[in-house]
Amino acid sequence: MSPFAQTLLATLAVVLATLFVLWLLSVAKRDASIIDPFWGTGFVLVVWTTFALNPQEPPRSLLLAVLTTIWGARLSLFLLCRNWGHGEDRRYQAMRVQHGQRFWWVSLISVYLLQGIILWFVSLPIQVALVTASDAPLSWLDAIGAALWGTGVFFETVGDWQLARFKANTANVGRVMDRGLWRLTRHPNYFGDFCVWWGVFLIAASSGAWWTVLSPLVMSVLLLKVSGVTLLEKTITERRPDYAAYQARTNAFFPGPPK
Repeated sequence: MSPFAQTLLATLAVVLATLFVLWLLSVAKRDASIIDPFWGTGFVLVVWTTFALNPQEPPRSLLLAVLTTIWGARLSLFLLCRNWGHGEDRRYQAMRVQHGQRFWWVSLISVYLLQGIILWFVSLPIQVALVTASDAPLSWLDAIGAALWGTGVFFETVGDWQLARFKANTANVGRVMDRGLWRLTRHPNYFGDFCVWWGVFLIAASSGAWWTVLSPLVMSVLLLKVSGVTLLEKTITERRPDYAAYQARTNAFFPGPPK
């Protein structure tokens, strides 16, 4: 078996095994949302597993490993702090009600294993770049990718911080956050995630992993049409009546001046 195939199988096995253990814990705690903080950590786990199996250290490999670790650690720490002590997220509560006694195994397949496979697939550009370990010097494409990654981390970090401050003020209960980055886009954190993964792809593509373009494309579809913007806004107007007016004047995803 080639090193490439060995690496892909190993990272998939590590991710799925870790998520299986996490699922057992979620069943014991009756809280499926403990998977959320793992999302960023899962990518860090994939990166360093790949790095351990392919111990070469060209600049591009180190760059991808460091950027992914910074992004993943920040996201996991933020979600862990945000969710701590708040119980199960309403998305999983709704699934629990819908599936009843079947939820314990439904959550294993549709929440934990599915997210593990998506995580592994989205991380393919990084895995491929680390396995091939191109010794070619960093180029303008790497610089563009790193700048796009930096833009994404900025939007995610600042957007999350601004929203956390807004929610911490009891006077804002039931109100819509429309300040700072949230004045330019209704979802600065999702836009940031979009930039991060296209930036990572550009860096990986500069080492020859351009054929993994389906990975950032899948992530983009998820953010725009599946688990991101569409899912979040499906019921939000029921909880926040002012949100319809916010939708009318603010870009859904890509930043721009209010209408």
